[in-house]
Amino acid sequence: MFPVSDPGGASTPRDQAVPPLQAEGHVCAACEMAYAEVTVEQAVEQIAAVPDDVRTAVAPIERGGRPGVLRQRPEPTTWSVTEYACHLRDVYVTYTIRLHRARTEDRPVLEPMLNDLRVRRFRYNERDLVAVLDELAAAAAGFCEEARRNRGEQWDRTVTRLPGEERTARWLVRQALHEGLHHVADIRRVGESVVSRRAAEPPDPDGRPPRGG
Repeated sequence: MFPVSDPGGASTPRDQAVPPLQAEGHVCAACEMAYAEVTVEQAVEQIAAVPDDVRTAVAPIERGGRPGVLRQRPEPTTWSVTEYACHLRDVYVTYTIRLHRARTEDRPVLEPMLNDLRVRRFRYNERDLVAVLDELAAAAAGFCEEARRNRGEQWDRTVTRLPGEERTARWLVRQALHEGLHHVADIRRVGESVVSRRAAEPPDPDGRPPRGG
């Protein structure tokens, strides 16, 4: 699932608490990923690289920003860099479990991730980003290990979530890749926005960091 709008938002409208899943053959207009054109082997290989891609995206934001920039939202409804990193960590934990259930259960019913609830209740923006990035690396590695256990027709096994939503194990891997690609781009975009905004703020005459720090 993606928060608010795809791409870039961070909250789902209250009348749509659980947004619909992407289709099996989804093509993302923003990141241009076409699900049907990506094999599961390619997806797993690219997912393994997502943690390093996130670290690469975070580094210039951290260098170029003032204190607190990694926790700053560019607007109230768009997540911060830290919140996006926490979300990606939880995506790979959740999708590892979903993929395992697809292989070991008969058409299991999945719990929605409820992304905004996680952000609030688990206080994503208070987390230590260094630790989160290590956790993301472990979660992505675990997902890839789980994916490599699937063979042949197991990729056609299905899961369901909301009524009428049925997706294959193959879709779970492609969706997990889409989450990674999409949110690495979100991290870069949010970082550029908050760094530019913070750089334009005048320094505090008392030496305190700018607001939001």
